[in-house]
Amino acid sequence: MAGSSLASPFTRESFPEGFIFGAGSAAYQYEGAADEDGKGPSIWDKFTADYPGKIVDHSNGDVANDLYHRFRDDVKLMKEMGLDSFRFSMSWSRILPKGKMSGGVNEMGVQFYNNLIDELLATGIEPFVTLFHWDTPQALEDEYGGFLSPKIMDDYLDYADLCFREFGDRVKYWATLNEPNFFSKFGYAYGYDAPGRCSEYIGNCSSGNSATEPYKVTHNLLLSHAAAFHLYKQRYQASQKGMIGLSVSSNWFIPINHTSSSFEAASRIFDFEIGWILHPIVFGTYPATMRSIVGSRLPTFTAEQSLMLKHSYDFIGFNHYTTSYAADDPSSSSVNLSYTTDSHVTVTHEKDGVPLGEPTELSWLYIYPNGIRDLVRYVNRKYNNPSIIITENGLGGSNNDSKSLKDAIQDYMRIKYHRSYLSELLKAIKEGVDVKGYFAWSLFDDFEWYDGYTYRFGLHFIDYKNNLTRYPKYSALWFKQFLQQRNISDESNVYNHLYSSI
Repeated sequence: MAGSSLASPFTRESFPEGFIFGAGSAAYQYEGAADEDGKGPSIWDKFTADYPGKIVDHSNGDVANDLYHRFRDDVKLMKEMGLDSFRFSMSWSRILPKGKMSGGVNEMGVQFYNNLIDELLATGIEPFVTLFHWDTPQALEDEYGGFLSPKIMDDYLDYADLCFREFGDRVKYWATLNEPNFFSKFGYAYGYDAPGRCSEYIGNCSSGNSATEPYKVTHNLLLSHAAAFHLYKQRYQASQKGMIGLSVSSNWFIPINHTSSSFEAASRIFDFEIGWILHPIVFGTYPATMRSIVGSRLPTFTAEQSLMLKHSYDFIGFNHYTTSYAADDPSSSSVNLSYTTDSHVTVTHEKDGVPLGEPTELSWLYIYPNGIRDLVRYVNRKYNNPSIIITENGLGGSNNDSKSLKDAIQDYMRIKYHRSYLSELLKAIKEGVDVKGYFAWSLFDDFEWYDGYTYRFGLHFIDYKNNLTRYPKYSALWFKQFLQQRNISDESNVYNHLYSSI
């Protein structure tokens, strides 16, 4: 990467006027203050406490990056980078400790988010708020099973209403849900994530049903989304003038061979990954492929629900990291049914021993920039050209304690990743895909769910051994130059000069 150059200038000016550049975060991964100032527990608080062995390094988000206490200094770092927007989620149980209005509103939690929003706006940074990023209030999990029960729809709507009412005069971008497909898959099919439910033949879970629960949870998530969307449209949007959508996660999938079975496999895995979410919110139904394969295990929408879901978005957010090969797998079990095998597709990152892209320190993440372009073009064609915001895109590396700080911040591969993916995204925009923004994951290194702190995705290094001190990595400095309209031709000289004191 060092010493590389581009044939023509590549800066933020290359992108359309009004295009938003930001960086992202999530409450449990960033805030800390797990039991301070009236916050109630979420399913992640309980999950990490009760099942520390599920987290690779036995860690938790009790302190995380301590955004709760350090947000003012952190906003200064965002300003120094030149970000247009900061994407963060609100902790449902920090605002409603019991998960519902009847349990009382935690005014200190409301005040925290007011303070954060005001601080962002005071420095010219647009808040981008996600209402639900995987942290269901534990009180609702205990009472009726959280998103396994349709009862949660009313409580989620009350929570959304409270947030629109309290913060909507200043928040112009709302995402109802983050990755509902992955929340269901990892929390209720594999059991890797909170609440850690799965069938015994899938993983080490004390309870769950991987054949049915992921579909029930997603069904309730979708209906909760639609209810919040219509509430915002009918009661708040005209006066608050914001936009509302959701974020879904997906790889790009390439047929492993030029055979009809491989092409059909790639089509199926798309339906089971993103069609699961997008088909209902665009067309009001689940994909035909899913209905055919899953059968009675897949819930159905009433005519009224279908109408409510259809076109329930102003934008669609995409969290995209990598690309995979898709191969037909007709041998999937018909006895031990599970969402994890229902698509009858095997996913891999190599073909004949050759990786499809540049390998990274994460076994599942290969650098394949064309994938982001192909993905948004696919969505453009299949789902009626929606407005798209890339709500996550980024590269992780291992947390190597043997590295010096100077070495740890020299993340040339991350610069290469972001620049190459942005370059492909720009091509898609020029081809007519309506992409309105790009959020890097992540602003800081953070708690990466079941991987704990073993991987670092941040544009800033967090020194977990020394007071959580923040240091901008070379990638943060690259973004700063990029956003200042400067085309960098020799990264190593620029960054080594800037960091000569370290």
